Amino acid sequence: MSKDSRAAAATVPQVRLYVDKPESEQEAWFVNVGHVTEGGRRRTAPHAHPAYGQVIFVRQGRGVMNLEGRSVPFRGACALLLPHDCVHGLDYEVDVDRWVVTIEQTFLHQVNARLPEFLQLWAEPRVIPLDYDAEAPLHFYNLVRRLEQEVRSKAIGHIIGTESLLTSMLLRLVRSTRLDQIDKEGATRNAIKLADRFRELVHQHYREHLKLQDYASRMAVSPTQLRAACVAATGTPPNKLIHARLITEAKRNLIFGDMSIEQIAYGLGFVDTAYFTRFFRKEVGQSPSQFRAAARQS
Repeated sequence: MSKDSRAAAATVPQVRLYVDKPESEQEAWFVNVGHVTEGGRRRTAPHAHPAYGQVIFVRQGRGVMNLEGRSVPFRGACALLLPHDCVHGLDYEVDVDRWVVTIEQTFLHQVNARLPEFLQLWAEPRVIPLDYDAEAPLHFYNLVRRLEQEVRSKAIGHIIGTESLLTSMLLRLVRSTRLDQIDKEGATRNAIKLADRFRELVHQHYREHLKLQDYASRMAVSPTQLRAACVAATGTPPNKLIHARLITEAKRNLIFGDMSIEQIAYGLGFVDTAYFTRFFRKEVGQSPSQFRAAARQS
């Protein structure tokens, strides 16, 4: 792909964590907790975070999230879970009180390896209502505040303490979310790590249309081992994960960009537009042009 094509493909802003000091003066971080209160409406344009995931705890208020081109309403108390690199915009309405927990991707991988459901939880962005009991919002608020205090602490073991509190927070979100059933017997720690590594490799190389054997070779496992790990840890075969990543990027380009269908197909590594259109229609049920028209109309 040419440099011009790569530039054209970057249709969604990639933003870094906001900080109070210039980046050169910042200490290394792995979790950041911020509190935002606003008395008026605030909107953020669609963007993505390339290197960290976020949990936004909306204690009060309501709004609408633009999630990969879809409008998803939310109302407090709830948690907005945003995996790294997912495209989202936020329209907060009046009287919003929210806490933003930002987790560096490497540290998040480490925490996710503790439980198969954590990996599944972060497989897609979610709005998670915290209404399973009357005390749930208060319990979650207390967890976030304790996490904030631990992150700022320089006491012995504060990294272990931070990981423990973050694990507890994610466990509450898992218990508040209806996750698809997965093969818990097969979801060993090694399977979770293998599936997580595979998803990262797919994210890096999906435009190259590598075969499953290519991915397996890079990970020093057999295709059979890779397939079993993905199904056990995520409930989805690896080829479907590859296709899903291509479709996600195609949708982003169709919704947020102005490239032609031919340019999008080429930018995603397809040999011709007709092949891309057949692939997209099979996965989505619409042609790329039909999807773009419907998305922009809505």
